[in-house]
Amino acid sequence: METKVYTPDEIPAAAALLTAGQLVAFPTETVYGLGADATNVDAVKQVYLAKGRPSDNPLIVHVADVETVERFAQPLSEAAKKLIKAFWPGPLTMIFKLQPDALAPEVTGGLATAAFRNPDNDATLALIRAAETPIVGPSANTSGKPSPTTAQHVLHDLHGKIAGILDDGPTKVGVESTVLDLSTDQPAILRPGAVTPEAIEQVIGMPVQTELHHVGATEVPKAPGMKYKHYAPNAQVYIVDRSEDWPQALAWAAQQEIPMGVMATDGILTNNLIPANCEQFSLGDDIQSASRKLFAGLRHFDTETKIKDILCQAFENKGLGLAYMNRLNKSAGQTHFSV
Repeated sequence: METKVYTPDEIPAAAALLTAGQLVAFPTETVYGLGADATNVDAVKQVYLAKGRPSDNPLIVHVADVETVERFAQPLSEAAKKLIKAFWPGPLTMIFKLQPDALAPEVTGGLATAAFRNPDNDATLALIRAAETPIVGPSANTSGKPSPTTAQHVLHDLHGKIAGILDDGPTKVGVESTVLDLSTDQPAILRPGAVTPEAIEQVIGMPVQTELHHVGATEVPKAPGMKYKHYAPNAQVYIVDRSEDWPQALAWAAQQEIPMGVMATDGILTNNLIPANCEQFSLGDDIQSASRKLFAGLRHFDTETKIKDILCQAFENKGLGLAYMNRLNKSAGQTHFSV
């Protein structure tokens, strides 16, 4: 199969592929997703095959309007309506109880709930409208690898496995959406993202659980990223927790006989002597740019170098840093540089 790259001017052609049951990757403000008609079971099955994704890992359904959600979900709560008004379109995914047999088990992982999102990308919203169907959209990458933030990342992983890619340039946020479970009595964040717990609590006026990011080996996850290995490059990532740890981390790197990777903000890169055997990748100036560039940096060392070990900067575990550290910890397998 030849994978064709489409521009936003070619949305009708890309939508026709989705209508025909083909797979088309699409841009969002977070990462690129792998789209298929959410009501076409055969198409959804192809998503799992193309990614090499476990079949009990549920998919997020991307919609262009609230009315589509109401076709499938049980009546929305007042909290859900407030959050939709505040954050859609945007990087917030919400899990709702479904009407009986509303979506195929291939979409929901066999659960009676499903996750819905209204992405903040005009090209993708136009694609969904043109296809006249909601589309599933896991990250458009090989399962377990760093998520794609450009069309080129998608092409690297899935060329020849999918029919098309809608290219709208690099994504703006760089880490996947916040996943909020609204199918239980107390709202719970199952995956942190750009929409923070504090922002959600301010809108709905009630506390949100935040420590439910993992499930056991025999459990079916309600959201992506809770059970299986995610975001991992081929290289081993070591998290450098504090700014004052960098001199020792770089001294250790200098003693290694192999090339090393260093991912850090410009302040760290400028204020420390980077050894000759280390290749730098700038994460920019702050947590916003670091989140946007994290996956791109991991992919850079995977595809363009022979780096086997990467030192990567940590951020404070709050706000957007909560999402960044969630992804970085999974990329590193919870491995931290020890001083």
